[in-house]
Amino acid sequence: QLWQQTIQAKINNQASVLKGCRDEEVKCMRVWAADVRSGDPDNLEARAAAYYWKSLFADVDGFTRDREGIPPNNLLNYGYAILRAVVARGLVISGLLPTLGIHHHNRYNAYCLADDIMEPYRPYVDNLVIKIMQHSNDYSELTKDIKMQLLSIPVIDVEINKKRSPLMIAAQQTTASLYKCFSGELRQIAYPEL
Repeated sequence: QLWQQTIQAKINNQASVLKGCRDEEVKCMRVWAADVRSGDPDNLEARAAAYYWKSLFADVDGFTRDREGIPPNNLLNYGYAILRAVVARGLVISGLLPTLGIHHHNRYNAYCLADDIMEPYRPYVDNLVIKIMQHSNDYSELTKDIKMQLLSIPVIDVEINKKRSPLMIAAQQTTASLYKCFSGELRQIAYPEL
């Protein structure tokens, strides 16, 4: 159920980015988010991702989301690395081991739980990358200026629990709520809403 909540939050945030950046039809994404079941056995995350990436970077010829892919994959990779560090820090502060994931499992990955919990935060990075692309003629290289813009990720303004706060603080609220879910105090993880 924790994974269900995570994927629902991720798909809803992706839908908000698509609507805000591309004014794209997102009704299907809202339906997919609502239909996610415990553990996401229907793999609605993948269905939503296919639609999302195709629509979000429709103007980038030949774009597919791939770590080794063409730009703006380089910007996304850098932004996600920053996000992963912010979430891993929040997990450790909350007394959790970033290694033991809810969904991600890989003995060679020391950050499985961070990879799980950062999922609903990824659309914030995507949104920033779109803005960088709109104001830059060339984003094929990670210039000093582009890196500086991506380094603002921890202080992006997000809304969590009906209050605005920097992403770094929101991530700590999310990880603290996850700890409470594990301890039986809560049943809902606090995720931000775009």
